[in-house]
Amino acid sequence: MQKYSVEELVPHSGRMSLLSRVTVVEGDSLFAEVDIHEGATFAEQNGVPAWVGLEYLAQAIGAYAGYQERTQDGVPKIGFLLGTRKYSCNCEYFPLGTTLTLKVTRNMQADNGLSAFDGELYAEGINASARLNVFQPDNAEEFLKEA
Repeated sequence: MQKYSVEELVPHSGRMSLLSRVTVVEGDSLFAEVDIHEGATFAEQNGVPAWVGLEYLAQAIGAYAGYQERTQDGVPKIGFLLGTRKYSCNCEYFPLGTTLTLKVTRNMQADNGLSAFDGELYAEGINASARLNVFQPDNAEEFLKEA
């Protein structure tokens, strides 16, 4: 696996770039980590609310797509989270001081830019999972124009 920084793979910047690092890309899967600390985006007194896990997983999918682009001499493109099914998490907060491991696995990709991924997020005593549907058009700017 060729090593890339999160910034080279995910088209988010500043405080909205939530992944700490990408650790492994193999086949249809990517593993990443998120360090939960006081300065983390969305951090509260009890830690980071568990609903943010969906965005962590979405950004891991973005990193997977960015990796695919980089290995073909391209640049990461903007993608959209269309929805999720069955997000479940066994806690309300990800505690400060925790490092979360994320795994996203592509299980379907259509020619029109639609894809489905299974996502897992875990640490000691923490388990979350979801199926995420995403869309990465060839020209995302067309979808961002004002009507």
